Amino acid sequence: MKVLQPDGWPRPKGYANGIAARGELIFLAGIVGWDAEERFHGGLVVQFRQALNNIVTILASGGARPEHVVRMTWYVTSRDDYLANDREIGAIYREIMGRNFPVMAVVQVVALMEAEAVIEIEVTAVIPD
Repeated sequence: MKVLQPDGWPRPKGYANGIAARGELIFLAGIVGWDAEERFHGGLVVQFRQALNNIVTILASGGARPEHVVRMTWYVTSRDDYLANDREIGAIYREIMGRNFPVMAVVQVVALMEAEAVIEIEVTAVIPD
């Protein structure tokens, strides 16, 4: 994978502006922060940790690891809650995903399809050739 960083642009913090990759593509649906029995526990920080653990588990079932993730789109129900917990969210991200910072977007939405969900994350990964 190659991070696309135009000359003279400031380096983004916690994500990449673009990534070029070649290999086997893996696409994950919107993953929420529930456990294996589809139960939610806690708010944004707890659900975020669980969602990332769910993502890593699904990636592993396809032979991929966190460093293969090239794109993430996070849907949160509260921008304020996200911003109030950004340091803890960043620490959890690095703990579970390592120092791989793919292309990312965070979008506030009115609600998610699972009524108790406060975050949902879509993922694209590429296992290199």
